[in-house]
Amino acid sequence: MSIWWSLHLRREAASVPLARRLLLGTMETAGVDPDVCYDLSVALSEACANAVEHGGAGAQDDGAEYRVTAYLDGQMCRIEVTDSGPGFAGEDTTVRPARADAEQGRGLYLIRELADHVRIGNHPGVGGAVVSFDKILKWRENAPLVAV
Repeated sequence: MSIWWSLHLRREAASVPLARRLLLGTMETAGVDPDVCYDLSVALSEACANAVEHGGAGAQDDGAEYRVTAYLDGQMCRIEVTDSGPGFAGEDTTVRPARADAEQGRGLYLIRELADHVRIGNHPGVGGAVVSFDKILKWRENAPLVAV
């Protein structure tokens, strides 16, 4: 069983819980284990929050959009968040742990901790950042859409 969806969202804070609820609803309906649902929803929230905060051309860029795509395919979920901002400076996409009391800078680190495989980079040719992450799915017993 494969499920995928893609959203184009305005770069506004209200879009983050919308994306999170859609992902949670999809995974819960399919029968994904609640712990996996939680991990992926937190990781998605962090990626979306980064796109909202950093994904535009500038402070006046209120109408900019970003895209969220999610794939549940077989035993894996892949999520990709792409924005149209300046991307990552140079090619340095190193994720460093933030201090425990830091109010910013923890998002990419959390994504790395919650997902099984993470790719962070710039969108080739078009500009903007791309954060993509995968997690192996676990299923509830008698899940309605469990992969065979």
